[in-house]
Amino acid sequence: MSHLFLYITDDTVVVHSMDRLARNLDNLRKLVQDLTGRGIQVEFVKERLIFTGEDSPMANLMLSVMGSFAEFERALIRERQREGITLAKQHGAYRGRKRSLNSEQVTELKRRVMAGEQKTLIARNFGISRETLYQYLKMVD
Repeated sequence: MSHLFLYITDDTVVVHSMDRLARNLDNLRKLVQDLTGRGIQVEFVKERLIFTGEDSPMANLMLSVMGSFAEFERALIRERQREGITLAKQHGAYRGRKRSLNSEQVTELKRRVMAGEQKTLIARNFGISRETLYQYLKMVD
């Protein structure tokens, strides 16, 4: 189960850890409450917790405490990642994601937009999102 982070049986959702199910404590509480309210048991493997829907004070406390730790851990990871990227950029080792289109494709994309073709269709033809298309249109040659 090391690669799988979530699986569902008829009446149980098994998740590797709380941070895999939700991004923050409020979202986690709502998801667990919604699922257990529909008779679905929620099991967190890493935390060794199972929620069945019984509204016990201890279950609510464990969900809140462990969910808070998971949210805190995720925030620390994001902060370290941002710091690492900043340092890598300062040393010239981080250049961001590789561009999807080469310069000839960008020229063709801009030509087709100027000719009045639908941007959605152009983006689909180039295999990019519309947002990426707009980013290329903002680029100065």
